Amino acid sequence: MKELNTDIACIKLANTHVIPVTSPEIGREFLRKYDSVFAWRPITMGTEYSSQGFLIIAVVPFGYQWKKMRRVVASEIVTPARLRWLLAKRNEEADNLVSAESSLLALSDYIPWLRPLDLEGHEKIVSEAMRIISGYHDPIVDERVKEWKDGKRMETEDLLDALILAKNVQGKPVLSVEEIKAQCTEIMFATVDNPANAAEWAMAEMLNRPGILRKATDEIERVVGHQRWVQESDIPRLNYVKACAREAFRLHPVSPFNLPHVSNADSVVAGYFIPKGSHVLLSRIGLGRNPKVWDEPLVFQPERHFKHDGSYEEIDLTESELKFISFSTGRRACMGVALGSAMTVMLLARLIQGFSWRLPPNVAEIDLSESKNIFSWPNLCMQCLHLACLQMNCIRPINYHYH
Repeated sequence: MKELNTDIACIKLANTHVIPVTSPEIGREFLRKYDSVFAWRPITMGTEYSSQGFLIIAVVPFGYQWKKMRRVVASEIVTPARLRWLLAKRNEEADNLVSAESSLLALSDYIPWLRPLDLEGHEKIVSEAMRIISGYHDPIVDERVKEWKDGKRMETEDLLDALILAKNVQGKPVLSVEEIKAQCTEIMFATVDNPANAAEWAMAEMLNRPGILRKATDEIERVVGHQRWVQESDIPRLNYVKACAREAFRLHPVSPFNLPHVSNADSVVAGYFIPKGSHVLLSRIGLGRNPKVWDEPLVFQPERHFKHDGSYEEIDLTESELKFISFSTGRRACMGVALGSAMTVMLLARLIQGFSWRLPPNVAEIDLSESKNIFSWPNLCMQCLHLACLQMNCIRPINYHYH
């Protein structure tokens, strides 16, 4: 896109028009003005396997199953009451964190008759990955369902129980066991990569810019002090930490593109004719590093997210104008924005608070080159030393190696 000097292009792969976009203005037209036209998803080998036959929300084509699963998740998983209910468990996992730390292009997605040949071996890789994931949590789901049927469980303890107990207006279970398993997989995918990616990149950037790390550390010390760990109730006042997380989302998105949006009709967007069936890809990298939108776009600068008067009250991790993508927007936006935002800030704040960070010996700065796979993980190695404070009695030095 940079070489073409354009904010929108059209690349024809077999019979499919693939349309990458790097302009916030054009992106808003696709996901807001014409949201109903571009709410569909492509049917691909990868999405079929990862959704266990299109049973979940994110990659499922627009229709009954998407509406059904979205309704269940909205009412049973991401309600404010449910998030408050799980606060103690999230804090427990945050404590565990500190203790513990103490070219993918599948041709068959565009030329369907090639899929049985699996020329690139992608189907074998994806199916094996899903077999490993399913082998881990499917027995847990089966056992939990049996416990409820046998009357061995009487109280809802976690999100899995909430999915099992979800009922329709007739009082019958809304979800099949297979749908519960598929939704558990989607929740795992959604809650692991994006928050962890943002926190790791923010830490890597701050290690190369110790002044920023010092500001974030000072804010945590000022708001929280030295006698307790950061809690979710502190997040509204940790605005500099949130600005660091926003900057990580902007500069180092978890993947190069958003999930494809497929047009269900011919349309004209921003003056461009978009044929029915086109795959529209919003470039997370192109939006976040667009020099027409951001000054010095390749520089990690949390202050750019402050208000014009220099204040930074009420900073959050969403970006309604699509100047970058953290949780997307429109009817296919991430449903777990509140949970994802809290997880990201807590993860980053606990890492900053719980350890004294330094570069490895004989290393002048962290290598910020990105891994060459579908996810933009940093290629870096860091060493952290413990802080002689808070509840931790002893945290050993830990070497981090990222691949």
